Amino acid sequence: MTIQESLSTSPHHLPESGTGEKPAKPPRVWPPVLLLGIFWAAYSVQRWTELGISFGFLGFLILMGLGALITCLFVGWWLGASRTGIKERFSVFAVVIFAGAGTVVLAHKSVAFFLLVPGLPLVLTAWALCFLLIRKQPSGLRGAIMAGAMVMSWGAFDLIRAEGMGGDGQFAIRWRWSATAEEVYLAELGHTEATAPASLTRLELRVQPGDWPGFRGPNRDGTLRDVRIATDWNVTPPKMVWRRRIGPAWSSIIVVGDRLFTQEQRGGQEAVVCLDAATGRTLWSHEDAARHEDVQGGVGPRATPVFADGRLYSLGSTGLLNCLDATTGERKWTRELAADSGAKIPMWGFSSSPLVVGNLVIVFAGGEGEKTLLAYRTDSGEPAWSAPAGSISYSSPQLASVLGETQLLFVGDRGLSAYDPVTGAVLWRHAAPSSNPGVPRSVQPRMIGSGRILFDAGPDRGTALIDVTKTDGSWVTTERWVSRQLKPSFNDFVVSGDAIYGFDGRILSCVDLQTGKRRWKEGHYGSGQVLLLDDQPLLLVISEEGEAVLVAADPKEHRELGRFKPIEGKTWNHPTITKGRLYVRNAQEISCHELRPEGAP
Repeated sequence: MTIQESLSTSPHHLPESGTGEKPAKPPRVWPPVLLLGIFWAAYSVQRWTELGISFGFLGFLILMGLGALITCLFVGWWLGASRTGIKERFSVFAVVIFAGAGTVVLAHKSVAFFLLVPGLPLVLTAWALCFLLIRKQPSGLRGAIMAGAMVMSWGAFDLIRAEGMGGDGQFAIRWRWSATAEEVYLAELGHTEATAPASLTRLELRVQPGDWPGFRGPNRDGTLRDVRIATDWNVTPPKMVWRRRIGPAWSSIIVVGDRLFTQEQRGGQEAVVCLDAATGRTLWSHEDAARHEDVQGGVGPRATPVFADGRLYSLGSTGLLNCLDATTGERKWTRELAADSGAKIPMWGFSSSPLVVGNLVIVFAGGEGEKTLLAYRTDSGEPAWSAPAGSISYSSPQLASVLGETQLLFVGDRGLSAYDPVTGAVLWRHAAPSSNPGVPRSVQPRMIGSGRILFDAGPDRGTALIDVTKTDGSWVTTERWVSRQLKPSFNDFVVSGDAIYGFDGRILSCVDLQTGKRRWKEGHYGSGQVLLLDDQPLLLVISEEGEAVLVAADPKEHRELGRFKPIEGKTWNHPTITKGRLYVRNAQEISCHELRPEGAP
């Protein structure tokens, strides 16, 4: 053996790599695993645990912020600490950026928000998993495989669309080219409308006992009195009278006489519709060329019409306030809130249900100016007064008797305010500014006796009870308690005895009226709505999935008495009970079911 051969085979002279250099360290994979583990753990907490549920939409915003941070750290790892070659690092990163940009351009418009959370974290997860599986492959091959995987990961989002968001912040995902419920409804609409009578008999509609003429009932408190129903739904569920498709909207239902009124979206037309309450048949519809659609709330009007003195007052999601003849649908006058107040269309559309007080109809417009709460004359639509009530809210004006004086209450981003309903003069304010203006308040205030008021104090504070007093002509408010144990989102509460029943996040809860302390928290009904049958006392809960559930209004324990499913699909609309019938609707269906009286066989 020659000296050269001996040197070449000696273990002390073997090259450490093919080039005589030290072998490269293996790729570093623990950082992305740790980062994504943190994100998906937080996602799971927000999605499935009581802690996450209690945060509601605020939790979703927190999750978005965490996702942005994780993305920045992930990119930092890949470009600076992944121990891959410079060419591989930048070529894969460039593919991710260009594929992502292409997806943004080609994807359905509803997917844009979904691409942030959880879309981008899903892409990062695919990136990390692919890198973990092929990390031992040669750099060139590894980069090519990863580039292909990234193109496929992004491209998957071009095949889907989002149909709004649930109360838990999760998107409803559908195949991009499948028909929407609205498209199916529009295809059937011609036949449905053809069944309506060609002319309507002139009759005078008046509110009678048992009617449901406005948002959450005659007093806007979600409470039904002088009614008792059979509760054995598990044995004998309510009998369906009729059920039909309807256009998307989050408006609820009002019933006057034998007429049912609500709103819906019909393609590019926003419609106020009148149905025969007994059959569900369309009697008339009034349409305006308007459409609001956002990826979270979905499509269609949000507000509920109100009936007064033979007329119907409705607010569309783009700010069209209409006065219609309730018998025929003929328009008497219309106003545009955006033009009158200078407000822009809110993120989730104009949502304030109009309130009629005497010869005025009052509605919240919002915006940055001082004309945010507006009153119009019912006979002509002419402006009567305007008042400052904050820039953003999805609540509605509430009439109340405070210490024997008629006042108009409103909850906005400034807190709770009271006004003279005739002049719009501000009588008093209770400041309760929110530290999270991204989550506007939507819940109605509630009078307790003559001088106490319950209201939504904001997502960071929960619910508040205040005392209102008047001394030497001056109004004074004092906070009695604030409780984070009832944090409503857009789900109104009801009051029975010394207990408040409502949703803390997405779980039905009972809170002591005197102390604000929780008595129980059970019943996972999603972002549902609740109605109180005060005489029994009994809660009717409409779950987010469209189930109707009877729950005893018992402050000692949560007891379900029965349930059935009147409609399918995401249901955020308030239910209506009138004249022995239950009316339920959502963005795709509306139904009527017969309720047996208590003791009936």
